Amino acid sequence: MLTRLKVSGFKNLVNVDVRFSPFTCVAGVNGVGKSNLFDAIRFLSALADLPLIEAALSVRDEGGRTGDVRSLFHRIGNDYAPQMSFEAEMIVPGEGVDDLGQTAEASITFLRYSIELAYRPDDSLRSLGSLELLKEELVHINLGDAPKHLLFNHKAKTWRKSAVKGQRRVPYFISTEGEGTNRVIKLHQDGGSSGRPLARSAADLPRTVLSVTNAAESPTALLARREMQSWQLLQLEPSSLRQPDEFTAPTKLGTDGSHLASTLYHLARLRKNLRKSDQEAEAQVYAQVAGRLAELLDDVGEVGIERDDRRELLTLMVTTRDGTTHPARSLSDGTMRFLALAVLELDPEAQGLLCLEEPENGIHPERIPKILRLLQDIATDVEEPVDQDNPLRQVIINTHSPAVVQQVPEDSLLVAELKEEKAPSGQWFKGVRFSCLPNTWRHLKVAETENTSTVPLGKLLAYYPVPVG
Repeated sequence: MLTRLKVSGFKNLVNVDVRFSPFTCVAGVNGVGKSNLFDAIRFLSALADLPLIEAALSVRDEGGRTGDVRSLFHRIGNDYAPQMSFEAEMIVPGEGVDDLGQTAEASITFLRYSIELAYRPDDSLRSLGSLELLKEELVHINLGDAPKHLLFNHKAKTWRKSAVKGQRRVPYFISTEGEGTNRVIKLHQDGGSSGRPLARSAADLPRTVLSVTNAAESPTALLARREMQSWQLLQLEPSSLRQPDEFTAPTKLGTDGSHLASTLYHLARLRKNLRKSDQEAEAQVYAQVAGRLAELLDDVGEVGIERDDRRELLTLMVTTRDGTTHPARSLSDGTMRFLALAVLELDPEAQGLLCLEEPENGIHPERIPKILRLLQDIATDVEEPVDQDNPLRQVIINTHSPAVVQQVPEDSLLVAELKEEKAPSGQWFKGVRFSCLPNTWRHLKVAETENTSTVPLGKLLAYYPVPVG
């Protein structure tokens, strides 16, 4: 769970400092930089998984693709920032497995990861250039300091106690020492001073040290890697959502919505209970999804999976109250997206951070409160302990819809605005700022030294429809 993100030098994000809660809505007009915040999160996720150059190429530029890694750096006119930096505070899962199936258990679950990257021209890749790793650090946040960092409203004795746990005497899991060509990045073992750190020269590292961690060397760093790998942008494509699945298809919903049928079928078969028959357990899962969909569409009777043994295909089906059955291919775009989110809500393995752009697309304005409620229910419930029924899951959405801004809780709302700022070079530029509403937790609890900006309620009237007559 990403609780705070600082970014500087990435696209139009300069000296940006954003605090997140389990559910956050970022509102702003088109072109202000809402999507750049998502791209920064995606880039950090990619850095925990891929080589530096591949991570950069996985992030879109202004034209929708990245052909030059320099396009990710902040630009004023024709001048690019020499480096970019990121700092992420996060709560990581208490346990997990590495790429070889070895079990890892975190010594502490509240961590801060920071990284600095510079652009380096590359004669062999003139159209791309390359990235140089200047600094990489992973440190723990003391349990006693957790209240100072987790400022959103939550129950300390239940939710926080179950999410933030463990202890650590030595601060670093990953550290950077030295200057210039003598820079060394060290991976410290969880044993602290009793284990010798593994040192690597930073000058020519092709990827982050975090991206190659395993359970044996540093289980806590591995779980930080797993957490960042789980940060994803959901781009639910109706064509992918409607596709039937083969019996051998993955049982996890893709970021484009693919494998919806096999995911729901898998969830239904997992929910078996000794007190119920297999058929009753499966029917309960389908009934839960149907109940959610009925909140959006009044005429929903049943949701299920049609199993075609001859063709070995699974097809999602919705039956209306009059008994008419409709396959996924005949359902509307908005219905399919809502179905996908309803399935995600039930999947205990769907953890981490989910980013969605304009989730209201394809939804009738009168039914937008239904999808917003579903998105908030997907996120972890901060009144209850973290467990299989309440996974450590987070949702961030962005929007420019007045109907969405009217419906989200004020505590969950951030407003993206362009503001004139002065660079160290003396040049002026427009950078994005994320402001909160007055008298919300971000305004009341964040220290004044962090320069928290607020947006008066009157200024938000621009998001509201103009009354007719």
